[in-house]
Parts: sequence; structure tokens; C-alpha cells
Amino acid sequence: MKLLLAVALIGGSRAWGQDEKAIFTRSLVNLGDTARLQHSLAKARSGETVVVGVIGGSITAGAAASREENRWGNLVAQWWRERFPAATVQFVNAGIGATGSNIAAHRAAAHLLSHKPDFVVAEFAVNDGNDQLAAETLEGLVRQVLSQPNHPAMMLLFTMNKAGANAQEWHSKLGLHYGLPMVSFRDALWPEIQAARMKWEDVEADEVHPNDRGHRYCADFVTAVLDTVLAKLPPDADLPAVSSLPAPLISDVFEHATFFNADTITPTTNQGWKTAEAWPFGKCWEAEAPGAALEFEVEGTAISVVYWRIKRDMGMAEAQVDDHPPVKLPGWFEADWGGYAAWALVARDLAPGKHTLRIRVLEEKAEQSTGHRFQVQAVMAAGR
Repeated sequence: MKLLLAVALIGGSRAWGQDEKAIFTRSLVNLGDTARLQHSLAKARSGETVVVGVIGGSITAGAAASREENRWGNLVAQWWRERFPAATVQFVNAGIGATGSNIAAHRAAAHLLSHKPDFVVAEFAVNDGNDQLAAETLEGLVRQVLSQPNHPAMMLLFTMNKAGANAQEWHSKLGLHYGLPMVSFRDALWPEIQAARMKWEDVEADEVHPNDRGHRYCADFVTAVLDTVLAKLPPDADLPAVSSLPAPLISDVFEHATFFNADTITPTTNQGWKTAEAWPFGKCWEAEAPGAALEFEVEGTAISVVYWRIKRDMGMAEAQVDDHPPVKLPGWFEADWGGYAAWALVARDLAPGKHTLRIRVLEEKAEQSTGHRFQVQAVMAAGR
């Protein structure tokens, strides 16, 4: 199948040299079960409206791309428009910087699935840890996408950091289990960098974010798969049946996930907190002094919070579910590049039903911090 992919590229819209052919051959991790993709392509072929969605971290959001149209997701959407000029192609970019599949599993319903996508690419291989918990939250996202009634197709894109590392080992286990097409920016380009045929700076703007050329590679690896499947797309009457959703590989806990901010949940107790607008999730809760306390009633078997971390006057809080051990939430961190929304799994494997989540600002804080300010951006629950 990798040979077929290379052949498809030779006949595509760009002319590739021998080195490029090798790069694209390596980029394909697995073609997977293409039935869903064939149905999405056939829908576009018939001139219908097709929704292309991408979800991921800052790479997907478009960091380091010189213009919006140069982001990899926009380039993928452009492929659909060029191949199917009679179709209406809508594009949804659900990328949020410095977030992983843990938060995405909870926000997918609002940010992605509400748009009823026909084709989805997920990119979390840099922001996720290469471990079972990250794979479990990604599985929740995958199961949410694949269980949609319109049977959307889904692909995984594996990017990398400057050490050539990513979460591909664990992510690809899920891709194989669910028959997802998978492409790897890392597998394609890291050998070139190691062999000094390419410099890191040729495709990357910093430690992790692709430049315009890197974004183009990401998009071309995805669309090479699309071209390969499109080249053999049968008539509508001969399209393959879509397989049913298999049993979970790890768990289906994060398939059933909810996300609440200050607009959508009211604390049962609020001592010393105020609401404020905050990026990227809208209204949040903020406190300035130790002892400030929030309580929520939340239903689920896995309860987590999202809080803001930045190198400023940030303090530390403690989160606890029922009588389970508390978890510390450090609002201050050392990096100078800005702030990010951090995810903390406070408790899991809970009994089904309602639970009490308590969050309290502590006297304790990082020695370098000048204050105790703390921001809770979201309360999340999963499981049923």
C-alpha cells in the first residue's frame, strides 16, 4: 500500500523527486479501513455540502504558519475544494494551543461534532504523553467521532518535537484497533534530519511548530491518502459498508464526556471567587486569596479540572472529589512563552452518579510567584 501511495503522489498535482517519494512512502503508517472515507469522498463527488474538521493543539491551530491559508488544516480543506468544485466545503478548525486529547475528549461535542463533520483529522502526537492515559482519552475522542450518525471518516496525524519524539507508539495502537488511516510527519522527515539531508529549520519554526513548509508537508501527507482512495473510488452503488464500532481497546470512559465553564455550571458553594472572561474557554472563575473555595455537584466516573498556568503572580489550589485524595494544582510555572490550560484528573473509577468536587486556594505557592491568583477554566466529567 505504501507503494500505491507513492504512485498516487507521482500522478498528483506536484512533481516529486526520488527523495520526496521516499519521504511520502514513509509518511504512511497505515491506510486502515477506508470505507468511511470512501463515503465522504462520494458525498463530495455528488456535489453535496461536506464538512472538513481538524482538532489538535497549537500546530493545528496554526502556530508559526505565516498566513491562515498556509495552516495544514486549511490546506487539507483546500484539497477538497479543488478536487470537488461542485461541492460546498466547510472547514472547522478546533485546534487549541497547548491542549491534548484529554481536554479534547471533553470539548469535542461543542467545538467539533456540533458542526457534523464528514472528515476529521486529529493531531495530538506532540501534546499528548506517550502513555496509556493519553491513549485512553484519545480513544474517547475517536469513539465520539466514529459514533456520529453520519459516519464521518477520521485520520490521525503524528507530528514531532525537536528530539524526534511523539506519542505515536500509543496513538497508533488505537489507530490500528479502529482501522484509522494514519500518517506520520515524524516517520517521514526525522530520517531526513538525522541523515543531514534536511535541517530542522527547513520544516520547523521552533522546538515543535512547523513553518509553512512543514505545514505543507503535514497537509500533503494527509491528502496523499485522500488521493489514493479517490483514485479507486467506486460508483455509489458499490461503496463498501461501514463497519460497526468495535469494543474499546482501553476503555469507553472518555467517550461519554462533558465540559462546563462559568456559563454552564453554577457552583453549589462560592467563597471568594469571581467570574471573568478567559481564553480559550470563555467564562472562568478567579480567586486572589488563600482559602477561596468552590464546590460543584458533578455526575460521572472520572472528574477533572482545567486551570490556567503562567509565569506570573499565580498561586496553588487543591482539588478533591468526595473523600478521595486531594490533587494539587500549581498555577505558576517557569516557562516564558506564555500561559496554557492545564488538565488535572482529580479522581476516576468513581461510582456512577453525582459527586462533590471541591477546589480551594492554598497558602502554599511557588517560591518565585508574587501572589496567589488562581483561575479555574473548566470542570469536566467523563464516564456514565
